[in-house]
Formats: sequence, structure tokens, C-alpha cells
Amino acid sequence: MAGLLAGEESPTVVVNENGASPFFLVCEHAGNRIPRALGTMGLSERDLHAHIAWDIGAEPMARLLSERLDAPLVLQRYSRLVIDCNRPPNSSEAMPEISELTPIPGNMALTPEGRQARIDAVFRPFHERISQLLDQRDAAGQPSALVTLHSFTPIYKGFQRPWHVGAQYNRAPALSHAVNSLLARDPSLEIGDNVPYPVNDLTHYTIPVHGEQRGIPHTMIEVRNDLITSEAGQERWAERLATVLTEALQRVGALDVRE
Repeated sequence: MAGLLAGEESPTVVVNENGASPFFLVCEHAGNRIPRALGTMGLSERDLHAHIAWDIGAEPMARLLSERLDAPLVLQRYSRLVIDCNRPPNSSEAMPEISELTPIPGNMALTPEGRQARIDAVFRPFHERISQLLDQRDAAGQPSALVTLHSFTPIYKGFQRPWHVGAQYNRAPALSHAVNSLLARDPSLEIGDNVPYPVNDLTHYTIPVHGEQRGIPHTMIEVRNDLITSEAGQERWAERLATVLTEALQRVGALDVRE
């Protein structure tokens, strides 16, 4: 692969760039596009529309949340099977040979040059754009609270996941704790407190790099994907998260998130 071909779309979509909200939204797994040079990566149409290829329901929910909060949103439109933009690029999970139980032929026997081409074409421009926008907000004196938006499958490798939603965290849990506490006020919800995907430096990138290293409030929110496959579900969860995030940030206030 020599990167994206002429006429192919940038990996990055910015929505509401000048939004006035302190929230700065990111959706790393918004799309399931495959660069033309990679064909289908040996995958079926069903595979490319399954959760292994993208976070089902996350993009429309994120767009609705951006609108409700008046927050900027950065979307990544290529499949995580090309390169997972929420993994360190040297991680074995960044270009997996097997995703859950599905072999990914297009990721087998990748050369160092092939891996680097994907990093240069998709990963690097996406994260450089996030950094640029956060730098611009900081230079303008506009505070930022980073929120990354994801969905997860109800069943993973045969395990029935009981959770509906949860905020994930690593070294600085303040905003995530506030989000989980507020979500838990609804007794019908099973809250995944730092599950199913607790954040760490080896398996995650956006929160450690753009949240922790900057010392800004941050959280990674996971919503079970069967709850956001319909327009009604996407609207319901965008409304719920807009309310919860606003109150959670008020709770955190001026807390130094690096402590």
C-alpha cells in the first residue's frame, strides 16, 4: 500500500469546528471505509459491516451529541481494520491479524513499509488534526474537555456483556467517575465502570496522548451498540449523554486532573 490514492477522502472529518462548548468530541472508529489499494482486505461485505470494522452507531450518536452540546467533533472515516486510530501504531492490535474470532487476511504478513504507509495515510493526519484543533483552542483561551465516543458489542467471544454504558479511564479518573455516578442514577442501567475496555498506555492512544499529556479533563464513553442502532436510540443516548456530561464537568470544576 502506498497510502491513499488520488481522489480518496481524508481520514478526518471535522464537525462544528468552532463550537463554543468546552467539550471536544472524538470518534476514532466512525467509518468502515477501506483504501482502494487494499481492496476488501480479503473480507466479506458482512465482515465490513460488523463491529470488527467500526463502532456501530457511534458516528450518528456523536453528531447528535455535537449538535446538542455545540461541541466540535473529529471523526475518523476508515475502518479500524486498516489501522485502529485508538491504538499505539506499534501495538499488535493496531493492524490485527485476527479481530475477535475473524481472520483479517489483509493484515497478515504486513511488511514494515506497509504498516508505515497506513500510519502515514490515516493515523498520523487524524491525530495531527486533533492536536492542531486543541492547540488552537488553548491559544484562544478556550478550555477543552476531551470525550471519545465508542460502542461495544453485547456479546464478545461468547460472553454476554451485562453493561449498557460506561466511562473508561486511566490515570485521571475524575470526569469518568462523575459520568458513571450520574448515569447510575437510572436504576435500569448497568454501568460498566472502566469496562469493557479500561484505558492504558499499551492498548489506547487518544486519552493518554490528547487527554493525560495535556492535563485536560477527559473520558472515554462506551455505549452498547444494540442501544444505538436506530435513530431513536441514537437520539436518546445523545440527549442523555449531553445532560450527564454537562453536569459531570460542573462537578469536576477546576480540579487538576493530573493529580
